[in-house]
Amino acid sequence: MLGSLFLTLCSYIQVPMVPVPVTMQTFGVLLIGALYGWRLGALTTLAWLGQAAMGLPVLAGGANGWVAFAGPTAGYLFAFPLCAALTGWLAQRGWNGQRAALAFTGMMLAHVLCLAAGGAWLSQFVGMEQAIALGVTPFLVGSVLKSALATVTLKLIASRHRDNA
Repeated sequence: MLGSLFLTLCSYIQVPMVPVPVTMQTFGVLLIGALYGWRLGALTTLAWLGQAAMGLPVLAGGANGWVAFAGPTAGYLFAFPLCAALTGWLAQRGWNGQRAALAFTGMMLAHVLCLAAGGAWLSQFVGMEQAIALGVTPFLVGSVLKSALATVTLKLIASRHRDNA
């Protein structure tokens, strides 16, 4: 429940950019995966998407309902549980806050997965060239920044956990 709330809050944080605003959704998804592990991270993300499907305004801009899963941006939503699972799986193998370079690399790999899936889905609506121009390229800088922020957050959590142990 707490993970779903965190993902919802991340969905409402938007950085205005052209042509599409950047949200903190992927930051939340990847951090949940890294902290919860691959199974619980993916299940938490699926529960959050289930809440959206049931009509709760938990996605970016308060989006909800089945329409969100049929539109041009649905590919990103479908990728989120896979991205959480990937970061969780890698974190469980040491790509975590105690090894920042590996954690950052894992976060970037998950962002690549998300952008590839989202771009592929979007291409069915606007063609591949436009999908890359509108659904991948504008998010590259944000992906690097969110990966860095998630890595720093993981490192802080790991150091606090180590200090309290």
